[in-house]
Formats: sequence, C-alpha cells, structure tokens
Amino acid sequence: MTSRFKKVPEKFGLLKIGYTGFMERFFKFSEHGTTLKTEVIAGITTFITMAYIMVVNPAILEVAGIPKAQCTVATILTAFIGTLLMGLYANRPFAIAPYMGQNAFVAFTVCRVMGYSWQVALGGIFISAVIFALLTVLKVRSWLVESIPDTLKIAFSGGIGLFLTFIGLNESGLVTLGVPGAPVQVGNILAPTALLALFGFALMAVLLIRKTTGAFLISILTVTLLSVVLGYLQLPSQVVSPPPSLDATLWQMDIWGSLQPEFWPILLIFFVIIFTDTMGTLIGISYKGGFLDKKGNLPEIEKPMLCDSIATMAGAAMGTTTAGAYIESAAGIEAGGRTGFASVVTAVLFLIALFFVPLFTIIPGYACGPALMMVGKLMFSPIRALDFDDLTVIIPVFTVIAMTCFTYNLGVGMTAGFIAYPLVKLAAGRAHEIPKGLWLLTVMSVVFFAVYPYAK
Repeated sequence: MTSRFKKVPEKFGLLKIGYTGFMERFFKFSEHGTTLKTEVIAGITTFITMAYIMVVNPAILEVAGIPKAQCTVATILTAFIGTLLMGLYANRPFAIAPYMGQNAFVAFTVCRVMGYSWQVALGGIFISAVIFALLTVLKVRSWLVESIPDTLKIAFSGGIGLFLTFIGLNESGLVTLGVPGAPVQVGNILAPTALLALFGFALMAVLLIRKTTGAFLISILTVTLLSVVLGYLQLPSQVVSPPPSLDATLWQMDIWGSLQPEFWPILLIFFVIIFTDTMGTLIGISYKGGFLDKKGNLPEIEKPMLCDSIATMAGAAMGTTTAGAYIESAAGIEAGGRTGFASVVTAVLFLIALFFVPLFTIIPGYACGPALMMVGKLMFSPIRALDFDDLTVIIPVFTVIAMTCFTYNLGVGMTAGFIAYPLVKLAAGRAHEIPKGLWLLTVMSVVFFAVYPYAK
C-alpha cells in the first residue's frame, strides 16, 4: 500500500521531465540560450507593452464606421491568431497585431475623406494579404529582403529605435504636440503622471544595470500599482466581460468593390506600406536580437512573413485592418525572449484578455512609455557599426531614420531609403554595389510616392 503511493511522485516527476523535454525539443531553449522562465517573462513583457492596441485600434476604426465592440474582438482575435502562429510555426518571439498608422490611414483618409466604406477598405487589405501570402510561398518576399544592403538593415533598427523613443516620450507626457512653428515641445514634466513615468524609467535603468530579470515588467507593474495607490488610476468597476458577437463585421469585407479601377491607387498604398512595415520590423528587431545570420539575413524568414499574411487575412475577415509583427516585440526580446514560446505566452494573454479587457487595459501609457524609450535606446545602438566617413552609407541611413520618425511611419522611411541608396551609389560611381533586387524595391517606392499624395 505504502509503496504504491510512493510511486505517485515518481510518476509525476517523469511526466514533468517529459513535458519539459518536449518543450525543450520543440522550442530549442538551450540552442537559443534561454530558459522557460525567461521566455514567460518576455512574453508577458511584450503583451503589456502592446496591450494598448486592444483599446486604441477599435477607437480609431470607429471613425471609419466599424462597430467598436466587434472591432475590439476582431483586434484581440487577430493578435491571438497571428502571434500563436508566430510562436508555433515560425518559433520567433515576434508578436503580431493590427498596425497603428495604417488603421488611421483607413479611418481618416480612405473612409472619412475619400468616402469609401470600411467594407471596401477591408476588402483591399484582404486582397493585399493574399498577394503577400503567394509572394511569400514563392519566396519572392525573402529574395527582396535578402537584396537589402546591411547598412539599410541597420538603419531600420535605428529608425525603429527612435520611433519607439518618440512614441514613449509622447505616451509618458514628456513630449507633446507644439504650437505653430514648433511641431513638438516639452510636456508638463512636473505633472504627477510624467513624474511617475520618469520614476519608471529610472527604476528600469537601475534594474537593467544590475541585470535584474524582468526589469521591463517590474517597472511597468510598479508604476501601474503606484498610480492606483496614489489615486491617479481607477480600478475597473467590471473585471470580467463576455465578448460580443462578430455578426456585424464577420465576412463583411467588399472584395469586388476594392477591385474597381478607382480604388487601385489605395490598393498600391496598402501593398507598399504593408510590405515595407512588416519587412522593416522583422529585420530591425531581428538585427538587435541577434537573429540574423552571417549574411545579415533572417533564416526561414518566409515563416514569420506567412504568419503576418494569414493574420491580416483573418483580421480583414473579422473586422480590423492590416496586422503584422509589432515593434513592441523588441521589449520582450530585450527581456530575454529568444524563441516562439514567448509569442505563445503573449498569444494566450491576448486570448485571456478577450474576457478581461477592462482589467488588462487599465495599464496607462505613462507606465509603458519608459519601456518603449529604453528599448528605443537599445535598438539604436547598432548604428555604431556604420562607417560615418562614407556618405553613400550615411545619407541613405539618415534618410530612413529621419523620415521614419518625422512622418511617424516606418513604411515611408523605408521607401525613402530604397530611393536614396541607389541614387547616392550611382552618384559615387559605385553602381556595382546596388543589389539587383533593390532596383525593384526602388521602382515600387517611386510609384508609391507618386501615387500617395493623390490618395490623401
């Protein structure tokens, strides 16, 4: 009798060992120099830094006429589907969700100014995603990515870094919109929320210097809890809320309407911005995370690219705009995320959030802002590898970074860089340094800038 019960812990231990062994074999923790605990912390960190999308994306797309409640569900499910695919299929710590910037373009330009219905806009996004999926399977997208010079890849990382910093400064209230003649200006740094943001940044810096595991997560949660204690943040009156039905948005996209000739310029803009945003994000965060090989390419890049294509198709079918790899994934990577298990954790949290939206969305922007600022600093560091004495290198790099930050759009920054790079190389008599595939990206970028003003 006694011996039978003694075997129970032994069996449980074997099950635990078997489970851990499976996780190790599937996600390859040892090979990537990480652990299960680190991946969990990284996944939580990524989720918290991008949780705002659950509230902000539906609020923006409501302007286009998409029902807010249904769009919230579509946003969360799109993030769940795309991020889970990224974790299980691509085994990368990149989270996927509907993009900021492109949602505003659809809401304010395509629908409000140009008068197209949100159904037509989503139809165009769905078509673009299908084309991307085909190009990915045919390995055209990966061929184009491999044609991008290493200097531009570094520029993408630096551009994302300053872009994140700018977002973080705005979210923290340390930088605000300015007056005519000064587009931005210093915020009220003595405001309680701004002081909390500064405290969060200082705490994060100390923890990172001391190499504390979970530094980003500890800082974000500490600022959030302090906000509640000091009365600057109210706990939600309702914690659990069942998600509404998707009947009003599911399969409501108008594909035929988006194929009409007058909509083609919008389709082109969708195509170029989606293509460049996803590519730039993947390369930028991969460069900083050390995922690129000796040739400067991301191995099996077709897998994460296919994940964002599928997520975009799913999102358009459910009622939201373009989805892709999120630059906030850099926070999870800096927290130690190296495998797809971090993405699985993030995906599960999004699924849970479907029923706890009021709870997960109380985390204020000034709590996450410092994390984005710190990640921005870390992502900008690869710039030191550039040859600053070579103007054919620095001019395109500066173009990418400046246009990314000052247009608030990574896609615009990248397309500007694709034009600047061959121009300066031709001017220097070094045309042999221009990869063949880059010429196609240059032509796409020129057409994009020729069409973009007429679609605004």
